[in-house]
Amino acid sequence: MSQHKPFVHLHCHTEYSLLDGCNKIPQMVARAKELNQPAIAMTDHGVMCGTVQFYKECVKQEVKPLIGCEVYVAPRNHTDKQAGVDSRPFHFTLLAKDQTGYKNLLALVSRGHLDGYYYKPRVDRALLEKHSSGLVALSGCLRGEVNDALLCDNFDLAKKRLGELKDIYNDNFYVELMDHGIPEQKRTNVELIRLARMMNLPLVATNDTHYGTKADACVQDTLVCIQTGKLLNDTNRMKFFAPEFYLKSGDEMAQAFSGLEEALTNTLEVAERINMKLDLDTVYLPDFPVPDGYNYETYLRELCRQGFIRIFGTENPGQEYLDRLETELEVIIGKGFAPYFLIIWDFIKYARDNGIPVGPGRGSAAGSLTAYLTDITTLDPLKHGLLFERFLNPERTELPDVDTDFCVERREEVINYCRRKYGEDKVAQIMTFGRLKARAALRDVGRVMDIPLSKVDKIAKTVPEGPGVKLKDALDSSEFKAMVESDPETREMVELALKVEGMARNAGVHAAGVVMSSMPIYEIVPLSSMSGEAVAQFDMNDCADVGLVKMDFLGLRNLTVIENCLQMIEKTRGERPVLEAEGFTDPATYQLLCDADTNGVFQLESDGMKRYLKQLQPDKFSDIVAFLALYRPGPLQGGVVD
Repeated sequence: MSQHKPFVHLHCHTEYSLLDGCNKIPQMVARAKELNQPAIAMTDHGVMCGTVQFYKECVKQEVKPLIGCEVYVAPRNHTDKQAGVDSRPFHFTLLAKDQTGYKNLLALVSRGHLDGYYYKPRVDRALLEKHSSGLVALSGCLRGEVNDALLCDNFDLAKKRLGELKDIYNDNFYVELMDHGIPEQKRTNVELIRLARMMNLPLVATNDTHYGTKADACVQDTLVCIQTGKLLNDTNRMKFFAPEFYLKSGDEMAQAFSGLEEALTNTLEVAERINMKLDLDTVYLPDFPVPDGYNYETYLRELCRQGFIRIFGTENPGQEYLDRLETELEVIIGKGFAPYFLIIWDFIKYARDNGIPVGPGRGSAAGSLTAYLTDITTLDPLKHGLLFERFLNPERTELPDVDTDFCVERREEVINYCRRKYGEDKVAQIMTFGRLKARAALRDVGRVMDIPLSKVDKIAKTVPEGPGVKLKDALDSSEFKAMVESDPETREMVELALKVEGMARNAGVHAAGVVMSSMPIYEIVPLSSMSGEAVAQFDMNDCADVGLVKMDFLGLRNLTVIENCLQMIEKTRGERPVLEAEGFTDPATYQLLCDADTNGVFQLESDGMKRYLKQLQPDKFSDIVAFLALYRPGPLQGGVVD
């Protein structure tokens, strides 16, 4: 491997600078390693969504992670939102030097989204000052406030702004230089160097990296067109000046900043000064209040004892039940999961006490006697031969999943109860990312290339549908392959689609997941705001990695329909049926199942389900149990069901 001149990139955008950056994190880190760069920064626009993935990937590839963000700074107060005045914030580069700096960066990013969002998530000078400890600051790109003053030929204002930033960050402040061949940069760089010399400020060279190699410039250009709804051949659109925003080698950076050795070596100094380790060990379970005289373990045991009495009418329903409960509690208590069960028991109890329909339980949690006794589920696992080990076993280190269904119209009431109980700042929704899947990538690329929709649609329809399908799989199809090989335009579209496939396209809110914590969530993860709700910027796996506890509050319309039916029956007949007392033996119900008359029946209404119901002809509950267990991808693909 050739030895490149040592250098560290301190200003890099990943795919989480949505439809702008196109660096996929593993490839970006690998490229830095290939170029003999000992560290690399992640500084996405106003977000920190990729933090955990970036940190873990750097550790895996033995490249030092520098966690940061390119924040937006409001020209006035971050809460000012006057049209034409506050809509163009400045860019400012921040890197977390240590744990204190990381928490301050989380606070800044969160405040920008929760309080300062106006076109962009903005902070202000007061917030920068309040949350400055432990941060390294770079003066910013052409859209930074210092460059803004210089572009307006206001040298004195630029000097004033540099002085103010220096006062905030002291020795952790650097004057940032970039050179992408843009005339305005060449002009401001001269003045920035002059100011740095005059004010005794250190220089640092960066490259505003948005993609991996020069050849990837077309990929980034395509993403920007997808974002802005423009065509690639549109001359009057947002476009980067030159294909220079890539992860350059130290040699290339030395050539761009010839005669400014200090600006290059200072990148190594910054990386050396940063010593930020992400905590991936602590779990922040909410503080559940137990009654006087109890701790988590004894209170869970007491609830189980009460469950035996409620369900069986006795504390001793038989040795099999007592042994099973003791086995489960040894695992649950031994792993410190008792408060987790209490938290779930509590919000389900709240729902039941307030007439909010709750499902009987789903997934592996139905195998837990502890869950049954605490009314988290309503199915006896021993009676139905369900295994606890599928839900939780001594080898499992992470918290188990308990998916809970609620009436879709009242789900939010249960979440609001948790907010009131544990604190508004300790409960948040979870972010999800929509990605460019195979067909969507083709359609988006075809649109920005101005290829006729009918042609794009014909090509896209030859790509198989389904989860996990990749464009490369479609190339195995003779029809798809023939289209690609026979038409240069199609070939270009597919080649570009292959490069953008899998990129994060947009952010949304997880349909069910809610995270809770024993401390304010913005001290653990950065927050965004969506529809007025606080949303963790990490996906559910990354939230779990940093110790946030995920609860699944699923809104199920079937429960709402059942509740509406029960209310109508009560209104017309004067009494409300108790479904739990009806049992599972009604012949008329089984006949409906055998006839596949199952529209609106949870998990039994798909065409495939109906086909197998007619074949199976279920006449007892265990038939349905077996059928649902078999109707899974593995058994279906293996031909077990047939």
